[in-house]
Amino acid sequence: MKILRSLIVIVLICSGINFAYCADKTLKQYGRTKILPKTGQGSSVSRTGDDGTYQAGNPTSPRFVDNGNGTISDRLSGLMWVQDPSQIPGGTWGSPGSPSSMTWNNAIDNSEALTYAGYSDWRLPNIIELESIVNYGGSYPAINGTYFLNTQQDYYWSSTTYNVNGSYALITRLDDGRTTNFNKGNPGYARPVRGGGL
Repeated sequence: MKILRSLIVIVLICSGINFAYCADKTLKQYGRTKILPKTGQGSSVSRTGDDGTYQAGNPTSPRFVDNGNGTISDRLSGLMWVQDPSQIPGGTWGSPGSPSSMTWNNAIDNSEALTYAGYSDWRLPNIIELESIVNYGGSYPAINGTYFLNTQQDYYWSSTTYNVNGSYALITRLDDGRTTNFNKGNPGYARPVRGGGL
């Protein structure tokens, strides 16, 4: 009886919507309800013991908000991201639709010198912040392309230096979500962020 009562509550909370995150940390899609893993992925839990087994639900919906000024707010982390670096005026970040790659030092310097959308406290994200926007349930690109425009399927710099060799920094490939180390003198892409750090 208790299970039936819970199912009725879930149906009442989620009724009338084809796709919605619900207060009870479930996903209602096409009349079916399922538990969401903490990562927010929409697919079912891949195996017993992964994060979705013990921590259900994505606490915010929608997670990303287009601010209408070339920035995206992440309601889960509290960070604000440049939506499309290639749209930043001046040519340093590329031309519309074609972002520029740059060395690690240039990525840090360009991010910290940036004044954009009325803000001047931009910076290069650390590896935890960069990994926080990776969609591990997707690939090519492994990021939400609705919000993060013109993402290259290549290396993206973090501000985090590789602890084994100071000539390398940690990067994330946004084609498949892999994180690895990369020589700071090589070209990579950057996506500036602002707000409290993770």
